[in-house]
Amino acid sequence: MPVVREFTLPDLGEGLTGAEVVRWMVEVGEVIAVDQPVVEVETAKAVVEVPCPYGGVVTARFGEVGQEVPVGAPLVTVAVAPAPGDEPAPAVERPLVGYGVAESRRAGRRRVLPGGAAPVPVAVPVAERAPVAAPAAPAAPVAPAVPAVISPLVRRIAREHRLDLAGVPGSGPDGLITRRDVERAIAATAAPGPMVVPRGTEPDGELVPLRGLRRTVAEKLTRSHREIPAATCWVDADATELMSLRAQLNSVPGPKVSVLALLARICLAGLERFPELNSSVEGEAVRRHRAVHLGFAAQGQRGLLVPVVRDAHLLGTEQLSVELARLTEAARAGSLGPAELTGGTFTLNNYGVFGVDGSTPILNHPEAAMLGVGRITPKPWVHENQLAVRQVTQLSFTFDHRVCDGGTAGGFLRFVADCVERPGMLLRGL
Repeated sequence: MPVVREFTLPDLGEGLTGAEVVRWMVEVGEVIAVDQPVVEVETAKAVVEVPCPYGGVVTARFGEVGQEVPVGAPLVTVAVAPAPGDEPAPAVERPLVGYGVAESRRAGRRRVLPGGAAPVPVAVPVAERAPVAAPAAPAAPVAPAVPAVISPLVRRIAREHRLDLAGVPGSGPDGLITRRDVERAIAATAAPGPMVVPRGTEPDGELVPLRGLRRTVAEKLTRSHREIPAATCWVDADATELMSLRAQLNSVPGPKVSVLALLARICLAGLERFPELNSSVEGEAVRRHRAVHLGFAAQGQRGLLVPVVRDAHLLGTEQLSVELARLTEAARAGSLGPAELTGGTFTLNNYGVFGVDGSTPILNHPEAAMLGVGRITPKPWVHENQLAVRQVTQLSFTFDHRVCDGGTAGGFLRFVADCVERPGMLLRGL
């Protein structure tokens, strides 16, 4: 007799308590192999495929697309062949689902009991067959065309609007379907002409639930704003020499050095001088981290993400530039894993890429400090007692006032500004 194994949602990353079902990759009655992905889920950190450690016949699925599944809750049950010497498994009593084959399409749904009782999984019986035997191979099936879609967000928008992606032309590289393509197709299928709404019954906007990444970001920022007594100081800096140094570095063969990499190197030198800023508050104590895991803000398809460069203090400027570029590209493609989005100890926020000069950001809880950099733009500046046009940027520094006082924060920011204006100062620490 086959043994029915239950596979539950594992812990997919530090601090995660659940995940949202994005796409089922198997059907009830399908034969799967060991470690075959069975479902694609979206956590607060990334979209990942979850492999099942059991091989056999899928007897039930739990959770509908869009439903939140907590860690430890069942995902699938699998009928596996018993190993030699295993005790026979007791018979599993399956609830009646109804009559006929049509009811088998309800696999993976849950009943909600009155009074808020826990949901009861509806297991769908597998059709009569030899235990765990693979079904007969179909005769040369024709593989359906797979739409060129990478982003789970694009797939979700299409699914919510019941849009068939197979008929959407892609404007991205190699015909990739982008969010703009989907939104254009949705607009084209909308009913023409204005909708007449009786006076006094006009809708008051669209209610969009906080789900997935957006909900986690909201919870984290709310907690940071509530728990951390943050303060911000800022200064304008002449970045002309920094931009000149970058041009010199990129004039020789080798990896191109980005402005973000130079700013990261300056931050790391500043944290070496002011190590108390590379810390976090835990209860009634402050934990000072030995390693610097540098987070930086990057815009991805799922929204604003904070990838983390692990052990950034051990990397040279070129290595920093390569790693920052790799993580930025992964953020844009939506391929960052949970390990690349957690564990940061200090954050560098280059909001200058959005064309703005300044900001007072909320700290990335539980970190104690964040450096913000505005756009580098030509401005009138007094240089060597003469009015000149220079490349000027605004630096802002937000810090947890429990960790340090204004003197430490001001000292760090002044050091960063001096290095931006005279990058040769970094040579003194080598």
